[in-house]
Amino acid sequence: MSRTSQKVDQIKPSATIQVSMKAMELRAQGKDILSLDAGEPDFDTPKHIRQAAIAAIRAGKTRYTEVDGTPELKRAIIDKLRRENGLEFEAPQIIVSSGAKQSLFNLMVALLNRGDEAIVPAPYWVSYPDMVKLADGRPAILAASAENDYKITARELQNSLNEDTRMLILNSPCNPTGKVYTEREYRALGEVLTEHPKVFIACDDIYEHIYWGEAPYRTFLNACPELASRTLVINGVSKGYAMTGWRIGYLAGPADLVAAMRKVQGQSTSCPCSVSQAAATAALSGPQDCVVEMQQAFKRRYDYIRPALNSIAGVVCPSCDGAFYAFPSFQGVIDRLDGVRDDVELAAWLLERAGVSTVPGSAFGAPGHLRLSFAAGMDYLEEAVGRIKAALEKK
Repeated sequence: MSRTSQKVDQIKPSATIQVSMKAMELRAQGKDILSLDAGEPDFDTPKHIRQAAIAAIRAGKTRYTEVDGTPELKRAIIDKLRRENGLEFEAPQIIVSSGAKQSLFNLMVALLNRGDEAIVPAPYWVSYPDMVKLADGRPAILAASAENDYKITARELQNSLNEDTRMLILNSPCNPTGKVYTEREYRALGEVLTEHPKVFIACDDIYEHIYWGEAPYRTFLNACPELASRTLVINGVSKGYAMTGWRIGYLAGPADLVAAMRKVQGQSTSCPCSVSQAAATAALSGPQDCVVEMQQAFKRRYDYIRPALNSIAGVVCPSCDGAFYAFPSFQGVIDRLDGVRDDVELAAWLLERAGVSTVPGSAFGAPGHLRLSFAAGMDYLEEAVGRIKAALEKK
């Protein structure tokens, strides 16, 4: 008999964390491993943000804060959403959590009843399905095809909705594909959702600031303001401001759901770190040059890595408009490589033969692919891709 709960037994450890830990173990053994598995920027947190944290410590701001975030940070979030997204929210509609991940999990616990379905488009961020399960819901995986640019269509959504559907999760720019929904695509989805009033829309916009598409960035609410009463906007400072370890995320949405989430958070972690909240306030309210500089650096790396990967026989790397991942199909490589049957075995093969760690696409609901992070310096990326190409050509 298992000593742990059935709820825990049904979920898997995070694949991305497992890969990172394996790479660290091999490095500790003295092996030369290059990691393309990272889910965080490689830049330092900008200086003015660090200084705000130091000032908060010196001012004694080290005690508990309000469960749902300090008034100063909530005001900065409201101002950001108005300034950058054209969205209007009030303080009772905002909750600050220990990362966007917690904001999303709080929402699932507050919203889902046992057996409720949450539609999770694939490729998806690895944690979505298991977070749904932990909240007693059922993840309904909706595969988006390469032909449709790895984005779900209105028809596919319509065919997936049923009486048990309670939530749709949208992630744009997407981890792992870097694909971004256009305003027109959002409107098409919104037209379907208008006919299903029980379904809430969770928009994970955490990669918003790492976007280089030609059209201005749009979140779902920009396209479908009529669905504001059941739309939740999730964001944070981890990716755009290189603040992954500070653990500050936030959610904006209907006040009644935010109040329910506040209850969940109050009985779990309580308030986020007070010093991190001061730093996040400085990030959102201060100069934004650092965000632009990091975004431009990621775009330069993308411009290198996509053609470099496409030069490898059997690899097809599609275009993307954001985030910091390449998500190529390696199916052509798998089909010709002796002893390698799938993307999981290919990732293990590359770790052993090339000394490069990647994340199997199966972890994201997309077998035959690998996720390669370009959150690394150009020299590092060139060596890593060179190793992959050399190992495959030698074989």
